[in-house]
Amino acid sequence: MNNSINTFPSFSTIRPDDIEPTIKQLLTQNRATFAQLLAQHEKYTWNTLLAPMEEMGDHLGQVWAPISHLHAVMETDKLREAYKNCLPMLTEYHTEMMQSTVLYKAVQDIAESPDYKTLTPAQCKIIDNSLRDLRLSGVHLEAQAKIRFGELQQKLSKLTTQFSENILDATHGWTLHVTDRDALKGLPEQTIKMAEENAKEHNKTGWVLTLDYPCYSTVMKYLSNRALRYSMYEAYVTRASDQGPHGGRWDNTSVMENILKTRHELAQLLDFKNYAEYSLKTKMAATPERVLTFLNDLVDKAKKAAQLEMDELTAFAKAIDGIDKIEAWDLAYYSEKLQQSKFAFSEEDLRPYFPADKVLSGMFTVMQKLYGITVKENVNVDTWHPHVQFFEVYDENKNLRAYFYTDLYARQHKREGAWMDECRVRRLLPNGKIQLPIAFLTCNFTRPMDNKPSLLTHDEVLTLFHEFGHCLHHMMTKVDYAGVSGINGVLWDAVEFPSQFLEFWCWQKEVMDLISSHEKTGETLPDALFSKMIAARNFHSGLHILRQLEFALFDFHMHLSYDPKKGPQVQSVLNDVRHKVSVVPTPAFNRFQHSFSHVFAGGYAAGYYGYLWAEVLSSDAFAKFEEKGIFDHDTGQSFLKNILEQGGVYDPMALYIAFRGREPTIDALLKYSGLEV
Repeated sequence: MNNSINTFPSFSTIRPDDIEPTIKQLLTQNRATFAQLLAQHEKYTWNTLLAPMEEMGDHLGQVWAPISHLHAVMETDKLREAYKNCLPMLTEYHTEMMQSTVLYKAVQDIAESPDYKTLTPAQCKIIDNSLRDLRLSGVHLEAQAKIRFGELQQKLSKLTTQFSENILDATHGWTLHVTDRDALKGLPEQTIKMAEENAKEHNKTGWVLTLDYPCYSTVMKYLSNRALRYSMYEAYVTRASDQGPHGGRWDNTSVMENILKTRHELAQLLDFKNYAEYSLKTKMAATPERVLTFLNDLVDKAKKAAQLEMDELTAFAKAIDGIDKIEAWDLAYYSEKLQQSKFAFSEEDLRPYFPADKVLSGMFTVMQKLYGITVKENVNVDTWHPHVQFFEVYDENKNLRAYFYTDLYARQHKREGAWMDECRVRRLLPNGKIQLPIAFLTCNFTRPMDNKPSLLTHDEVLTLFHEFGHCLHHMMTKVDYAGVSGINGVLWDAVEFPSQFLEFWCWQKEVMDLISSHEKTGETLPDALFSKMIAARNFHSGLHILRQLEFALFDFHMHLSYDPKKGPQVQSVLNDVRHKVSVVPTPAFNRFQHSFSHVFAGGYAAGYYGYLWAEVLSSDAFAKFEEKGIFDHDTGQSFLKNILEQGGVYDPMALYIAFRGREPTIDALLKYSGLEV
């Protein structure tokens, strides 16, 4: 394994058998260094304590990041075992450091010294955040309470990993084998071809449908066979649960309850009433009341529109197919039919115009026009799969600023969803040089087949732009200290702002001309088809926002109202939220929560509302580009300088005001969502 902190990761040399001893050795070295730093006799300063600690943490991060990434995208049994064996060691190490009273006193001494006033804003912010985070890690607790806090952290690490592994196993543990071609009526040719390839991989004839999202979502939208839609729906929404075809096999029921119980005890140990209050210490919203007021106000604005949309859909299904009761496995199918009926438009009409390579290169052209950024591929870098690409990022002055990997296609042993993750952060090295950031951009699109490109839906184009928005936030930072470089130190409900913001460019005609090219003719998206796409943009937007509100309220109430004396609560909280918010029928066997990774295995616990919170910022920010021009140079540079380059040094609202000239209003979100009063 290559442990150098100044080279690209050598993925081909990572061997599962080497991982555990490498991490053990590194943690032993770091502990010794940490002890030496705290044992120094002269006064603590940035240079004698915090700078070497950053160096130490960055080295560990660069060794662990590629391992963690491979666990997510190329998992094997041996890699899973090595990863799981390292987690307790890493958790114990971080808990030890964050509960060091000597470290807390040392950082406090630096904060109270005259030297503090001579430091940069970034250095000061790291010191302030460190004191906050040390307190949130129980540095002030008595000895027994510290031990208990460490035990809870270990438990959470194991539980959240188990949650993710159960979903992965459940997703890939179920397939639907179809031998009658007529049973696939309605499916796009690309999906049928993929099902045929899946069958060959499973040594079967005919077609195999999987729960990978590109396959599942397409089946639910287009497959006319209602019985097969039901089978797919049931298998998908009962993954890792007590229900469905594999009920009880990879069941997350007790895992979720234990996660909630552990988080609640951890929060109470730190004198918070509940985990929601603990979570908000690193968010803009600050209080539970503010979060709930924000969400409930949006429910009031969206629910009436959603109910009208649902009523129309129900009547439509009755009119065309005599469906007396529309079921959950009918929703996407009849929504697609209704959209075609109203707008003569389907997402599949767009797919031939969006070859993945063209969308990617076109997106880079958009970045050049918007921010002056140039992206160049480098094919001489070690990667983990033939589909992976590696790119260099240059700014307007032709300075190399960052690198990133793309891994765009779904496959076995790869975690579902789409995400950006850090491979390496920008920071100032001891030799005076700048360590440039590296990002991982991961999606799960349908892979290329038979020398034909992967063709994206417009939703997938939005996903790609969204994740690249996160990449830009990580890559374009000009902050020289890891703790507040890129997305580090950014209040969590502001993290989605740059990503959701970039999605708006996917609705602009000038951008369509850059990212579209018909797979056969090379023609860009025709004006007539673009007009239909725009006309259908807010189709069922009430239902979409209400669904996001359901997720956000479920997450927040679950962490706000948890009571260990009440026994299992996840399902009852979700049922209560659905009763108050949802207008969509949900079958009793639905176990959506069992695969709600953002909340049970990601960083969004008591923070899923952040997607909608950030949507207010992104909508209002884009409105300025609408006023000035979507490629207006000055506005683009202002967003780059005030938002993307600033990392987590300053308060997100202060940065937003610096860009926009005022605080955001909800008006733009309502306008772009078609919910204007």
